[in-house]
Amino acid sequence: MKLQITHETVYDYLPAVETAQHMAYLTPLDNATQTLLSHSLQVSPVPTQINTTEDVFGNSRSFFSLQVPHTQLRVLARCRVITQAVHLPCSEVAWESVREHFRYQAHAGFEAANEFVFASPMVPRHAEFTAYARPSFTPGAGVLAAAVDLMHRIYRDFTYESQSTHVNTPALEALAQRKGVCQDFAHILIAGLRSMGLPARYVSGYLLTEAAPGTVKLRGSDASHAWASVYVPDLPEDERWVDLDPTNDRAGWPSPGEDYVTLALGRDFSDVSPIRGVIHGGASHTLQVGVTVEPMTEPVVLPQPTRSQSQSQSQGAESNQSQSQSQNSSFDKP
Repeated sequence: MKLQITHETVYDYLPAVETAQHMAYLTPLDNATQTLLSHSLQVSPVPTQINTTEDVFGNSRSFFSLQVPHTQLRVLARCRVITQAVHLPCSEVAWESVREHFRYQAHAGFEAANEFVFASPMVPRHAEFTAYARPSFTPGAGVLAAAVDLMHRIYRDFTYESQSTHVNTPALEALAQRKGVCQDFAHILIAGLRSMGLPARYVSGYLLTEAAPGTVKLRGSDASHAWASVYVPDLPEDERWVDLDPTNDRAGWPSPGEDYVTLALGRDFSDVSPIRGVIHGGASHTLQVGVTVEPMTEPVVLPQPTRSQSQSQSQGAESNQSQSQSQNSSFDKP
């Protein structure tokens, strides 16, 4: 499926921000299962400098610096991608075998999936996650079957409710209240999988805004979206991360569906916040975020940067009147 994405973020500050440093994850992955055709990131006011690098998980991230006072930050990301049809693989390996494989052993060889077994800043270890996940992990159950069952249960047990949580709501709080948004559900699923000793990672991305004819509009399709992946070691080497979307109860490889666009991968949201930064000034702010994902019907001409807009990436900033501090931008909460 050929898709075009427009993601606009606007921060209005009062009083003005004097200086700012931002990091943005707004470039979709370009790999064997998703093709990035074009990409444009524009920032106003014009950044002093921009530097794009690849992080430890293979994501593209951009740093930019603003050294002029400004009362508004506008970030516009546009891109075109090709996604592919998905399938749910067949796996026979028992979840206990995977757990034992990833138990810590002195002098054991390194595997990249090891990084996704342990607790992370927004996905802590807690007995409540284990208690919730355990009914899905019956003795001898296949790791993929058990993970999909856990996804089904989160979809049934939790209520999707916009603004019922915020970007920094602890996963344990969302678990207790049985409601939230896609970020919360992804974190709960990851926490449950890791509590059983299994590698699980966080995926940020987008959904097709308007449902295809004859299908139901997906939850979270009007903003950035999030889901999870579980590691299944008996699958072919390049198919071992299977995606699970508890918000919409969909699973598959290489994503939950061809109407999904994968943006970035990490341990949890804190690794791949679309925009975060450190600013000086701007004691208060308002935020507006708009995301549109639609099928490509004709060639898209991406605008060239002007003097008031220059290529970059970003989606966040935080304010403090007397000192700088870090901030994660709003996610799934336009």
